[in-house]
Amino acid sequence: MKLIGDCFLYGIVDLSYVLEKNVALVTSQLVAGGIDIVQFRAKGYSKSEIANLARAMLSITKPGGVPLIVNDHPDLLREVDADGCHVGQEDFGTVEARDLAGRDCIIGRSTHSLEQAQLAQQEGADYIGFGPLFPTLTKPSAVAVGLDQLGVLHDKIKLPIFCIGGVKLKNLGRVIRAGARRVCIVSDLLCASDVVTHTAAVKASIRENAKERR
Repeated sequence: MKLIGDCFLYGIVDLSYVLEKNVALVTSQLVAGGIDIVQFRAKGYSKSEIANLARAMLSITKPGGVPLIVNDHPDLLREVDADGCHVGQEDFGTVEARDLAGRDCIIGRSTHSLEQAQLAQQEGADYIGFGPLFPTLTKPSAVAVGLDQLGVLHDKIKLPIFCIGGVKLKNLGRVIRAGARRVCIVSDLLCASDVVTHTAAVKASIRENAKERR
């Protein structure tokens, strides 16, 4: 299984964009395109529905060596063999999430400021999501934080930081030049006409832009 420190492209299978019947298909396309880590987000669905769909995803992510992260419900890790969970600022704290999971696992935390990122690091999160960088339809009420903090953020925070929110292939170079090393992309991958090809193109662009920044 890929270590979190070796992950640079984070995808989210979000049921706001993906039909239930297509969850396994889209997961397989992301994995085929070279996604490093996948989260399953299913707002408004029951825990049993989430668990069943997550198990279907695991049959694809495990053989591919891709960690699967469950959004919002750390207690589901007691019954589903996912690799970790992700919690937001309004959800559980990092320590509480780890306790609810009941086993060793990856704990990710959403952050929207340097102060929140520092707290997540102090609490023992394994990675953070930081954003939204740009306005995004995935979370339309969220206030964009912009790119200005990315350099300082990466100087202060030693955890893997996945920059999220309106990140697309077309603005990826700008995001990396501003200081990002890792990104999380949702709609730009899920809504692509060819998910496999687009995911591979994003992965290649991350590598190329990282080389140029050096």
